[in-house]
Amino acid sequence: MLLAFTGLVTGAAVWAIWGSDIFPAEPDPKGDPETWTRDELRRWLAARNLHPQSSDTTEQLRERVKVNMRIPRA
Repeated sequence: MLLAFTGLVTGAAVWAIWGSDIFPAEPDPKGDPETWTRDELRRWLAARNLHPQSSDTTEQLRERVKVNMRIPRA
């Protein structure tokens, strides 16, 4: 009985530690995309499943963000 209880407590502790995000995602950047860094532009696009390419320039990323900011989301 004690072994089962110990296993249950250990399992709950492991789930609490590893079941949640250890490093939570960073929030979306705010404000004007003209002032965002390349990483912020890529994160904004990736959060919307717009798949930024590693070869995209900062200007290309910025233009994609601006275009997609104008699209109304349902």
